[in-house]
Amino acid sequence: MATPLIAGLSVAAAAMSGRYMIRAWQTFRTRAAMPRVRRFYPGGFQGDMNRREAALILGVRERATMDKIKEAHKRVMVANHPDAGGSHYVASKINEAKDIVMGKRKSGGSVF
Repeated sequence: MATPLIAGLSVAAAAMSGRYMIRAWQTFRTRAAMPRVRRFYPGGFQGDMNRREAALILGVRERATMDKIKEAHKRVMVANHPDAGGSHYVASKINEAKDIVMGKRKSGGSVF
């Protein structure tokens, strides 16, 4: 007598756990994918660029080595070069950021 009851309860438990797993999978699949690390500087530019903003634009630390700064500048500039459909304004800001992080200029504005 207890065997059909146990079998019925185990089938019901399996069905409910399967339903739960399907709903959990659908929720997981439809949620927005959040990147773990932002790769590039997300916001607009300040009036006078400081060292922190310049480092954020290039994606390096403020005290990065010259090789890392040059490599980051090249990578960001390839993605935003005016000859490849990028903006002259953004390219000038990238060059300004490189100059500030490398210590060639204290601060200043772009030609735009």
